[in-house]
Amino acid sequence: MSPIIRVNADRTNATHAAACTWGQTPDGGMNRVALNDDDKSARDWFVSETGKYGCTHKIDQMGNIFAIRPGENNTIPPIALGSHLDTQPTGGKYDGILGVVCAVEVLKCVHENGIKTYAPLAVVNWTNEEGARFPQAMCSSGVWAEEFPLSYVYGLKDDKGITFESELKRIGYQGDVECSYRHNPLLAHFEVHIEQGPLLDSAEKPAAVVKGVESIKWFYITLTGRESHAGSTPMDERQDALLGAAKIIAAANKAVTDKSLESGKLGARATIAWIESSPQSPNTIAGKVKICLDLRTISDADMDVVVKQCEKDFENIATGTNLGFDMAHTWTSKAIDFDATMVDCIRASAREEEGCDMELVSHIGHDSVYTSRRIPTAMIFARCKNGISHNPNEYSRPEDCAVSAQVLLGAYLRYDERIREQYAK
Repeated sequence: MSPIIRVNADRTNATHAAACTWGQTPDGGMNRVALNDDDKSARDWFVSETGKYGCTHKIDQMGNIFAIRPGENNTIPPIALGSHLDTQPTGGKYDGILGVVCAVEVLKCVHENGIKTYAPLAVVNWTNEEGARFPQAMCSSGVWAEEFPLSYVYGLKDDKGITFESELKRIGYQGDVECSYRHNPLLAHFEVHIEQGPLLDSAEKPAAVVKGVESIKWFYITLTGRESHAGSTPMDERQDALLGAAKIIAAANKAVTDKSLESGKLGARATIAWIESSPQSPNTIAGKVKICLDLRTISDADMDVVVKQCEKDFENIATGTNLGFDMAHTWTSKAIDFDATMVDCIRASAREEEGCDMELVSHIGHDSVYTSRRIPTAMIFARCKNGISHNPNEYSRPEDCAVSAQVLLGAYLRYDERIREQYAK
């Protein structure tokens, strides 16, 4: 491995400040949803900044940007360090952005120290990871992994009816490189990301090794009753879809917290945070309600247990309230174990930094979910204050940002040496 080098902590945090120039909100947060004018400005900065350190650029059909620094063996794909620059509309300055900043700092360290890596290095900005404006999270890494058709994502519309493809063209980031792991391959993918949870902060640890990502499923649940007058309809004659939905919300919580149930012993998470009620009149009983259920479990087997419990309880509620019931499964992200060699490289690097001895599983989807389906992938978590994310108060201490960049640097150089040894055989 190359001699141990250190990231420049002050520069890392200055780069972070620069990356947050566009889309700042008065409350200290960020509103830089994908493909708006601020996203274009951040992309322009990314291309300019990485270009100063020996990189050429590929931009694919989804607007993913690959800043590539050559290695000794340029016949093999690059090792990627990536995340995303888009944010939630009421987001913070660290979700995604910190991962790109840490990758840029690794690039700068390698370049200024004259290190000739064996494989090329690619710093990657993935498009529309958040899915806040165009409603499909992680869609560009998903197209790259051939999990989503390009035509599907191009047709996504924001709340004004503007398509993904038209905005990609408007800001000048619809590239001509085919968005596919087959045609634009990567050798591996490292990602730094804030934890977006409280475990590191509670343990007073700056960063952690991420071993994998848990199982996630989404369902749209539709309850159909009968609209009728709020004043003249007796309580025992109502088919109140909103009442049924309220009971289902409570039942979902019980399914994952009641220790008398097998599903309540698994540490699962259930969330219903989206609801659509009709006809939305104060004096009319709701005749139709649609809600979205988000379930998360450590393993796919645990997910099966939780889903079965929810289905049973929800159907009983619908029957008891005389409502029509439909539970449509809309999205799955299966549980993932990250690449063992890459995790070992992160673990070895983390051991050299004080307090970086925790190992976690991500409860949240990231671009690394999709890259892991095609190439070796692993992640590093950075501590965020009180676990707050998707919020203007999202915060990581400057020293934690620098430590995360250092763990990434050490892991990346170790992995590059593993690749050198592999090709020398």
